[in-house]
Amino acid sequence: MAVTAPRPPAAAVDPTLARVDIVVPVYNERGGLAASVRRLHAFLSSGFPYDWRIVIADNASTDGTLEIARRLASALERTEAIHLERKGRGRALRAAWSASDADVLCYMDVDLSTDLRALAPLVAGLVSGHSELAIGTRRAFGARIVRGARRELISRAYNRLLRTVLRARFSDAQCGFKAIRADAARRLLPLVRDEGWFFDTELLIAAQHAGLRIHEVAVDWTEDPDSRVDILSAALGDLRGVLRLRFASALARFLAIGVACTLTYALLYLALRGWLGPAAANAVALALTAVANTQANRRLSFRIRGRAGLLRQHAVGGLVYLLTLGLTDGGLRLLGALDPRAGRPLEVAVLLATSLVATGTRFVALRSWVFARRAERSATLPAIPR
Repeated sequence: MAVTAPRPPAAAVDPTLARVDIVVPVYNERGGLAASVRRLHAFLSSGFPYDWRIVIADNASTDGTLEIARRLASALERTEAIHLERKGRGRALRAAWSASDADVLCYMDVDLSTDLRALAPLVAGLVSGHSELAIGTRRAFGARIVRGARRELISRAYNRLLRTVLRARFSDAQCGFKAIRADAARRLLPLVRDEGWFFDTELLIAAQHAGLRIHEVAVDWTEDPDSRVDILSAALGDLRGVLRLRFASALARFLAIGVACTLTYALLYLALRGWLGPAAANAVALALTAVANTQANRRLSFRIRGRAGLLRQHAVGGLVYLLTLGLTDGGLRLLGALDPRAGRPLEVAVLLATSLVATGTRFVALRSWVFARRAERSATLPAIPR
């Protein structure tokens, strides 16, 4: 994982002049929207220490939510409503934050499951310049949560997955209670691809890799029994997002393709070995997987599209194949000299070992020789550092 140099503290904002937008993204929340927004409005009006505004961000609701949001905006001061034609919590937050002129941008779930008394501590560190992002966490000491065992298990498993796979250093990615400085948002939003539930997790990962400080505030949180969140759909979307970030670098994608091709190569060798000698079986199995490997790396590792350069790349990939064939065939010959009666499991073990030696050479050759020119001209998204 790349080590990022510590960033200097962010500039403080005069608390008497700080402007805070609290975005409430909604989709088909007709039943509880009015009560939640009025409750939030009353809380902010009762002494929230910063200049504030509520932004109801409706994303493609079909149940009359937009009309209720507009009536609330007309009836309540410092309240606005925006509408997006396409669904997605991340899309709604991106639109609302991008259009805002506030110093600090917040969001909270419409069910207000998080105790609102945590809002001022959430914002304070951003206004002072102590941190660039702040999140409510149900995992910190002092947090009090009330929810069912199923959601608790899913939440713990998901945060453990983030720490294991993406090396996340924050404790609670899913709590719908977060804030970010506007200058940090302008820097990070272009790096975030997700438009749904994974949006804020990806934002936090991007912030962590950029060396920004993430402040955590222990919150009191009570599960909403009438939540509209489709747990299975959200979980699958989150898993897709985790895999996308994990394989964001060319090296990670190359290694994943290499594992798949190596397993296929071993199975093909065993199948062909039944009626071919070891050298011939190795040559055929390696040739078939080499073509697939080159094409998969062309498309996935180096993200090259179109047919331009295709024949040249596969031709040069053929030279890489010959190099790999020489290494694996040499391993088989050495095995035959040392143990003429070696069984097929030992042959496969030797082939896999020599393939690992060839893998590093293959990556260097593909990156610097086979796909170098096209990769330089291809537009790619910024990779998440490892």
